[in-house]
Amino acid sequence: MILNYIHAWVDWLLGLCKLIENREVGWMTVDRKTGQRLRERQPLLKKLRLLLLFNPLTEWIDSLTWYRRSLHAKAVKYGKLESSPRSKAQIQSFVEFYGIDMEQFEPSDLDAYPTFQDFFTRHHRPGVRPIHKPTDSTHAITVADSRLVVFPTITASQKLWIKGRHFTLPHLLGLPSDSNPWTENSAIASFRLSPQDYHRYHCPVDGIVESWKKIPGTDYMVDPVAVRSEVDILTENERDVVVMRSREFGRVVFVAIGAAQVGTVKLAENFKKQGQKVKKGEELGIFEFGGSSIIVCFEPGRIEFDRDLVELSRQKIEVDVEVGMSLGRATRPGKS
Repeated sequence: MILNYIHAWVDWLLGLCKLIENREVGWMTVDRKTGQRLRERQPLLKKLRLLLLFNPLTEWIDSLTWYRRSLHAKAVKYGKLESSPRSKAQIQSFVEFYGIDMEQFEPSDLDAYPTFQDFFTRHHRPGVRPIHKPTDSTHAITVADSRLVVFPTITASQKLWIKGRHFTLPHLLGLPSDSNPWTENSAIASFRLSPQDYHRYHCPVDGIVESWKKIPGTDYMVDPVAVRSEVDILTENERDVVVMRSREFGRVVFVAIGAAQVGTVKLAENFKKQGQKVKKGEELGIFEFGGSSIIVCFEPGRIEFDRDLVELSRQKIEVDVEVGMSLGRATRPGKS
């Protein structure tokens, strides 16, 4: 019996060492294509920094004005550095560390990117990310290559995932606290992009642009360790908000949220034009260097998220998705 315990402990320790060796120390995710469970690859120093800053003993540091200003200054500095010609030298090692398959991108030749920023905002090769049911407007799609959780209500997301002490829909949209554009029963999809991901994001539904605005803010990291802390990550970071009207889904809100080391959140011009018709899968914008996050909100009772996404989200497991995959279907189509 004792020998069995020793073997089990040694196996666990060896497994932990292997994860550390491979830098697989991030949050647990499930690859939607294969069903494989894996931990996200992440630099050890970044992981330790997250654990140090976003825990009950030290979260107070994140609210200090000087700390927020330093985050913004670092974001601006990184933006300039990654746009300089000397940043090109980082590309090869970055691709090797994260195991990025450049055959999915155009150009695939690393020498074709004059700076790291150009590489970071690279384009997919045509056809590698097919849009789910492109002519059926009753189906919404995933908006980015990312890790995704979905919840039927904002209240459910607060219980299981988003722990910011002041996270509400009005706060997210930059509205007065007593404003209630919908209710806390609004459905929510949260997409988290890591540095290795394709950093262009796309429209989830067919619709018409009603409004857009830019909200200035801080540059916190959006790792699950940070989002699940008491710090108001998603409602304090810089973000762009686009409101669309969909015949099938009603009003849909798309919030592109910058994060640590992200110099700029940039929307495509079409999504800044009130009354502009937009299509699902259409490029909506880009993030410059760093991690980042996207929140998509749907009116209560207008979307049924895919079952696999719902079940894994209930278990607090992110799902690795690619842009264009199925997100869910309209429950009251044609009733905008």
